[in-house]
Amino acid sequence: MMNQPHRDAVVSIIDGASDLTLATIRPDGFPQATTISYAHDGLILYAGIGKESQKARNLRANGKVSLTINLPYDDWRNIRGLSMAAEARILDAAPDIALARACLLKRFPQLAQWVDSPLADSIAFIQITPRVISLLDYTKGFGHTELLSAEQVMAS
Repeated sequence: MMNQPHRDAVVSIIDGASDLTLATIRPDGFPQATTISYAHDGLILYAGIGKESQKARNLRANGKVSLTINLPYDDWRNIRGLSMAAEARILDAAPDIALARACLLKRFPQLAQWVDSPLADSIAFIQITPRVISLLDYTKGFGHTELLSAEQVMAS
């Protein structure tokens, strides 16, 4: 069962990291994992990717993704992170793009040099909505994980 401490733990990990590893599904059925920077609005994640990148092509064909977010650590006994099964989509509605852009610019102000330039036409904004979240916390013991429904986390 999801509770406020679970939600707080998930959000603190999302807040505490600046990149995630996103696995999309290639046309040959193999996963393709890449590292991307992200921002978020609650548990909804946003990123900017190349419109013609392999990630974008993969997402156009299949929006099912997996991802990991890990906090920095010096001792493996302090590993904390998330693994998610999620759905991702390339945004096409102006209000959705504006929200993604605003979240990303707030977190990474240096992105203004790209999103406010002619290069902006080559950027696709994506939204990632978690479905299942695995909360990893080695401070509670080696390999400690809790499997959480994203609906439960979002409802907290």
